[in-house]
Amino acid sequence: MEKSDYSNNRGRGGNNSRGERGDRDDNNSRGGRGGRGGRGGGFYPPNQSPNVGGGGGRGRGFPQQSQQWSQKPSSSYGGGRGTGSSNPPSRGTESANPPTRGTESPIPPTRGTGPIPPTRRTGSPIPSTRPVPPTRGTESPIPPTRGSGPIPPTRGTGSPIPPIRGTGSPIPHGTGSPVPPTRGTGSPIPHGTGSPVPPTRGTESPTPPTRGTGSTNRPTLMRDLPRPLPHTIHADIERLNISESDNKWEKISPVHRPDNGGTIAIRRTRLRVNHFAVTFNPQTIINHYDVDVKPKLPPRQGRPPKKISKSDLSLIRDKLFADHPKTLPLKMTGYDGEKNIVSAVPLPEETFTVDISHGEDEKPVSYVVSLTLVNKLEFRKLRDYLSGNVLSIPRDVLYGMDLVVKENPANSTVSLGRCFYPTNPPLVDNDLGHGIIAIGGFQHSLRPTSQGLAMCLDYSVLSFRKKLSVLDFLAAHIDGFNLAGFWKYKRQVEEALIGLKVNVTHRRTKQKYTIAKLTDREIQHITFPLVDLEGLNPPTDVSLVAYFKDKYGVVIKHKDIPALQFGGSKMNYVPMELCVLVEGQRFPKEYLDKNASRTLKDMSLARPWDREALIQRMIKSSDGPCGGGILQNFGMNVNTTMTNVTGRVIGPPKLKLGDPTGKIISLTVDPEKCQWNLLGRSMVEGKSVDCWGILDFTSQGPNWNKLKGDQFIWKLVDKYRKLGINMAEPVHVEHSTMRKLGDYGSLCKLLEKINDGVYKKCQRRLQFLLCVMANKDPGYKWLKWISETKIGIVTQCCLSGNANEGKDQYLTNIALKINAKLGGSNVELNNRLPHFEGEGHVMFIGADVNHPGSRDVDSPSISAVVATVNWPAANRYAARVCAQVHRKEKIMNFGEICYELVQCYYGLNKVKPEKIVIFRDGVSESQFHMVLTEELLDLKKVFERSNYFPTITLIVAQKRHQTRLFPAGRNEGTSGGNVYPGTVVDTKIIHPFEFDFYLCSHFGSLGTSKPTHYHVLWDEHKFTSDGLQELIYNMCFTFARCTKPVSLVPPVYYADLAAYRGRLYHEAKIGVQSPYSAASSSPMATTISKDLDCYKLHADVQNGMFFI
Repeated sequence: MEKSDYSNNRGRGGNNSRGERGDRDDNNSRGGRGGRGGRGGGFYPPNQSPNVGGGGGRGRGFPQQSQQWSQKPSSSYGGGRGTGSSNPPSRGTESANPPTRGTESPIPPTRGTGPIPPTRRTGSPIPSTRPVPPTRGTESPIPPTRGSGPIPPTRGTGSPIPPIRGTGSPIPHGTGSPVPPTRGTGSPIPHGTGSPVPPTRGTESPTPPTRGTGSTNRPTLMRDLPRPLPHTIHADIERLNISESDNKWEKISPVHRPDNGGTIAIRRTRLRVNHFAVTFNPQTIINHYDVDVKPKLPPRQGRPPKKISKSDLSLIRDKLFADHPKTLPLKMTGYDGEKNIVSAVPLPEETFTVDISHGEDEKPVSYVVSLTLVNKLEFRKLRDYLSGNVLSIPRDVLYGMDLVVKENPANSTVSLGRCFYPTNPPLVDNDLGHGIIAIGGFQHSLRPTSQGLAMCLDYSVLSFRKKLSVLDFLAAHIDGFNLAGFWKYKRQVEEALIGLKVNVTHRRTKQKYTIAKLTDREIQHITFPLVDLEGLNPPTDVSLVAYFKDKYGVVIKHKDIPALQFGGSKMNYVPMELCVLVEGQRFPKEYLDKNASRTLKDMSLARPWDREALIQRMIKSSDGPCGGGILQNFGMNVNTTMTNVTGRVIGPPKLKLGDPTGKIISLTVDPEKCQWNLLGRSMVEGKSVDCWGILDFTSQGPNWNKLKGDQFIWKLVDKYRKLGINMAEPVHVEHSTMRKLGDYGSLCKLLEKINDGVYKKCQRRLQFLLCVMANKDPGYKWLKWISETKIGIVTQCCLSGNANEGKDQYLTNIALKINAKLGGSNVELNNRLPHFEGEGHVMFIGADVNHPGSRDVDSPSISAVVATVNWPAANRYAARVCAQVHRKEKIMNFGEICYELVQCYYGLNKVKPEKIVIFRDGVSESQFHMVLTEELLDLKKVFERSNYFPTITLIVAQKRHQTRLFPAGRNEGTSGGNVYPGTVVDTKIIHPFEFDFYLCSHFGSLGTSKPTHYHVLWDEHKFTSDGLQELIYNMCFTFARCTKPVSLVPPVYYADLAAYRGRLYHEAKIGVQSPYSAASSSPMATTISKDLDCYKLHADVQNGMFFI
């Protein structure tokens, strides 16, 4: 079932000759004295200039490791700045690859001018005679906010989080404001360089790179990549040539859309999308202020300043604005709850004193609040970006707008991250029992789209603790709890309460206290020193019971139970009966019981028509982002009608299966459900099984849970026979217990014993070991870790209840997984994958990073890279798993890992792939730059060092977004109300000019189908919209463990599974003491280099699909 939810420029030149074309960022030209810089050195994106030369050779100095556009003329490592000439070398120079007849031979432009487009027929540009000054106002970069930088959005939300003050990341600012791309080209027109003449037909095609890896005319990175058109080149060439601090990699941006969208369809369907158009006045300028809040009284000597909580910061802001309503109008501002305020009107840049009292009987606390203007946010910049006039997204403007949109729901709902949950009254709720309630809410983001700015709003469900008194919560939450036997439940009480926030009822106060612990003594025995605040008398001991009676007139009822101790520097004891849980405290879904989990899941899997109705309610709610009248104060307005689009349904591919006789047959798939049945059919390539074993962990325990071994073996062997695969009886059956599965040391010895015994008996290794468990058990992770990293056994696990029931579909699923793990092929496409019908091998790579849970602050992140190892079927994968720095999204050593997989491909096929398509999962728009400039750069460097130059396309696949598609009528979708499998949308709701689209490739049987968002970052294969969409949709039919297309392209799906397997390895490693690896509970983020063996796969399994 499908899972639910570069490098060194070594240009060589003779004396006074042109250097050979350089390939690397370091611009290390080596050659004779006076050699001119290599032509257009380096790897550049489609919107960058190739006319940047490397340094001319100055002797044979060793390479200088830098990534600068040019070197100082006086450097001993290279000569002066290159001329930027794109001319072919003259006769007698050392250029290895002169242009062939008829290709472009541009003449260098006059210094100071921009790139000159080629003339018709000759392809040679006419040199400019006079530099043309830039258009006024086009070269003014957006100044960075002092100390500010973009805050990355929540993973997968797709919301741009622009810079805010104090985050430590500078706001990117460009070098110019290019003019929008011409229609259909996806390329910007230069500005400030004169008036370019568009290229004539035939001038846009670069010379293709040389194939293979052993050619003497080795293709360079420059030749290996698509040549940008003249009108795609940025104008600020002089700055890029001269500045040593500019790194051309910083100029990379995702590729532009190659066309106006796809056209192929078996039908078109009318859809509604949860994108709501946002209009704004482009003349609006709003003010961005830094908010600095400090206690008026400094901390005592030697103590660090106390951090002010978010709730207190909100109270301080509200009190400040209430005290100064004329100069600080609350409804004209938006606040992020910490350091940033945006305002529609100017605010005084002053320092204010604010007194906050948490209760009538408490002494006010004074704070000093300073407002400092850091930026003026001009809405016209966003308009220019949406229209394509500039290519750099104004994240600061989007961030300011986002604060405005969030202001109303932040003040009227429970907010967690980017989600908001109305509670008075709730939008929708459901009692989960045990003091837990599920509440429906919404999450939203602002997205630049081709129709303009849009708000994407979607439904969300989360589980919360109810707002109950502490004693009532304990009675509901802990089975059998009663006050008479309190001490028996103390450990469970501590687990339930520690870390929660409470209000107190004996004082009139809004202050929230955090429970730190329970006292060790009963309330009636607790005493503490009472200090005389006036200092007239020495401290006296007083009982807690007497204190509450004398101070507050409260008689404590339950004196024989512990009190709560709150966090803080002072001892603060409060009886439980006087405490109430603060509303809106999340309860982790992992801790819900089975029934509550099912209820929460049913709520989240709302049917399409129910989800659409909830979204419509939320967009119009007074608690929603459009309520409160705040948007209008900033010149913004939201259309509360969903966006209407036309979707195209791509037809399913024909599949290749086998019949029981072994003959290959072609299968046409039903276009509505896109499922196929293996009844009377077989896998394309079934691997015979003649050396396998069973490890039965159910030999002890209740009879109803024991494996009926003979019956199960017979059914499984019979299922294999019906699928046309030979399967012998198991060569070894081992009976064990669940206790041994949970004992690491015993499990190690058991698996070694089985492995060695089979080898001695059969003189060959086990093909796989079928492990049967009575129930899900933590020992599963040890089983996988030992077998896949230590011993080298492929395992397949199953539960005895399912095995004994022996349903045909269950046995089929087991057979599919086992065959894939053994290197077989379950299903293939009848024809070659679209766009790659020609010669040459193609490899598909998937990459993902698995991060630890939100409460885990130590564990490493786990990266996984998978790659196909066969062609043209492209359905068998190898994987590599690595640990890296805690919560680091960049994949460490990405190039080395990919090249290792290329070597694996070569070992199996005796040829390296000439084309590579990479699918990257788990990154948001704010991380695209990192993927391009760090991961792709690393890959290019490693490949070049190995004299390997495949063409590469890089695509990001995003599932963690909020976009939903709804059929506009009953006949526009499936009977369940979802869109058809193969539905693609590449208009209106996509990026204004970059290459992206939404594809729903699966049949939605539960809830509302969620399309996958594919965004192309780099493309050397010249994909069209139709070609790429068909390629991805067809690949979704090749997923090995089910008989239907999946929602996510398989390389990414498999990478996600492999990364999760790596997470199991980590959990197994830190929980055991073993001869293989010492247990460690210390942060692995600091010891990754020492623990790499923990994730290193055994040679016998690393090139197979052990992870499915």
